[in-house]
Amino acid sequence: MTSRERLLCAIAHERPDRVPVGPFGLGRLDPNSEIAKELIAKTDPFIETGVGGNALMGDLVKAESRQEGNDTVTTIFTPKGNLTQRYRRTDITGYTVEFPCKNAEDVEKYMSIPFKPSEPTADWFLARKKEIGEDGLVLVGIGDAICLPAGILSPMDMCYLWADEPDLMIKMVATVSERLLEFIEKACKLGVDGYRVVGGEYASEQLGPKGFEALVVPFDTELSRVIHKYGGVVYYHNHGDVDKFLEYFADMEIDALDPLEVPPYGNVDLADASRRISNKVCLVGGLDDMEVLESLDQETVMQMGRKCIELAGTKSYVLGGTASGTYGEKAARNFIALVDVAKEFA
Repeated sequence: MTSRERLLCAIAHERPDRVPVGPFGLGRLDPNSEIAKELIAKTDPFIETGVGGNALMGDLVKAESRQEGNDTVTTIFTPKGNLTQRYRRTDITGYTVEFPCKNAEDVEKYMSIPFKPSEPTADWFLARKKEIGEDGLVLVGIGDAICLPAGILSPMDMCYLWADEPDLMIKMVATVSERLLEFIEKACKLGVDGYRVVGGEYASEQLGPKGFEALVVPFDTELSRVIHKYGGVVYYHNHGDVDKFLEYFADMEIDALDPLEVPPYGNVDLADASRRISNKVCLVGGLDDMEVLESLDQETVMQMGRKCIELAGTKSYVLGGTASGTYGEKAARNFIALVDVAKEFA
């Protein structure tokens, strides 16, 4: 099997010639380096690209930014009044210190912005798919509908809004979900046949099962159905306490779920997860990109990889990392070594 065939076989809940070893992306590697080329050639990577455009808010958002010391202050203009966002950059990192919306009134302002749909383009995806060929599976990264409230409200204010104004939260997510479905259907018609969906963890980690069931499940299920209508793959990304949500993911009709984080870095029992949902969802993960693959010696990593396959099985499973996007050459070489481990179970 080629890497693409191997991954698609596992995603179809079948047993490939061996368990795929699937790093997500190239981490910090120079994509033109020899190690990046070797990683793509020898493992079964998921490669992410984009489609451009603002699927959730369209092309009519108007804003101006100015610099105040280390802060970038952005004024967002709306028909109901202006909103302010403040982003701070240090020598080490960057983070939002003031979100544009603080309460229900601000959300109403933000949602009053006129909407004109963005038009997706498949050019980047098709070019990358041609470049990778059979050496991996190319996916377009998209944020689901809950990414909008999570992007304009602080984590605390989003929790308050869900507690105080649940109908407004549902209305907001439903509105942007309709926009996203239209955008993704256009992308599918242009030839995009693989998607990596992010965002669900904003609800699973911050709002609990009731929030996840109300704000993620119905909308992302419909997203899965639109993508499947065109023969596409739905690869879902969700960090955190996913154990209590496994059946929700299965019901959402997604094809694959990452990153299955096992103790001590997470709470997923791979054998239990496989028993519960692997007939519906391909499980991806088991090894932390930084704490394991980037930090431990190769023999230890290989032993841990064997344990993952023993627990998850050789069907509907991809041995992968945590999709951190931050791994380097050491982790890349460990990914390559794990292919030999996978061959032991062929």
